[in-house]
Amino acid sequence: MRRTRRHAVAPDRTRIAWSSAGAGSPAVLLTDGIGCAGYIWRRLAPALAKDRRVLHWNYRGHGDSEPPRDPANASIAACVDDLLAVLDAAGEERAVLAGHSMGVQVVLEAHRRAPGRVAGLLLLCGAPGRLLDTFHDTTVLRTVLPWARKVLDRWPVAARTAFRALVTADVAVDYALAFEVNRALLRRDDLLPYFADLSRVDPGLFVQLLASAGEHDATPHLPHVTVPTLVVAGVRDSFTPMHLSVAMHEAIPGSELLVLPGGTHVAPLEHPELVEERVRAFLAAHAPAAKPARPRRSRAAPRAAPRRTAAPRRAPAAGKGR
Repeated sequence: MRRTRRHAVAPDRTRIAWSSAGAGSPAVLLTDGIGCAGYIWRRLAPALAKDRRVLHWNYRGHGDSEPPRDPANASIAACVDDLLAVLDAAGEERAVLAGHSMGVQVVLEAHRRAPGRVAGLLLLCGAPGRLLDTFHDTTVLRTVLPWARKVLDRWPVAARTAFRALVTADVAVDYALAFEVNRALLRRDDLLPYFADLSRVDPGLFVQLLASAGEHDATPHLPHVTVPTLVVAGVRDSFTPMHLSVAMHEAIPGSELLVLPGGTHVAPLEHPELVEERVRAFLAAHAPAAKPARPRRSRAAPRAAPRRTAAPRRAPAAGKGR
């Protein structure tokens, strides 16, 4: 898939990286989970780009985006600012917003703030809010987060070094394959880009953004979502247990639900064909793409035949008249 990479400028002047592929509006804007920079869309994005324009962007401090000028300015609200800046930079008045994991919170909040910019919602393996209370159906993250902040404040350099060493170690991939994903449906190579992207994120920014996601909650807004919505859930998703996605589907009027058998938090990579088929059918039914009109070639006027001019007569030589 050929992509064009650009940068948008957020209200606080942070440069936000985004890319574009395909043609046709409304575009689909892909929004990642925390710590991610596009790995989850690697199968779905090129499939969608066959029919319409597909946009993807990086959170601040993720991928090719700059970290925020103010380190404290990493929040769900700032992510929505960035998302809208990307739509503006891409020249898209409205788009279908697709979110994975924490991205579900971001796109729901974008709809709450700017419903006129949203043509539809694709909510994959996520919940509407309070991430710290839903991870593995426990509050373990809420308990651990204050300790993580203390470590970062007291030993910032050591904490950053340890974080990068941990997420790039084979043991992290092995743990994920053993306990968090469906090893029968996923290749090891599919997970490696996630850990590579995560290792580039500053742990202080990660913790700040995680704390914001832990307090943010779009649940009260769900009954007011009036755009076409598809919710995708994995039966074995431990990061965002399936019952949270089902409850979100039941709270959004007229939404559709796709449950992926054996699917985990990375279900779009575990069931790529099924997800592609259902998403493309959903978009064709509820947000069909209009291809941009091709500029008409102006028909050149027929070229006039060159006029033939008679050769000038030579004057008779003096004294040689008839």
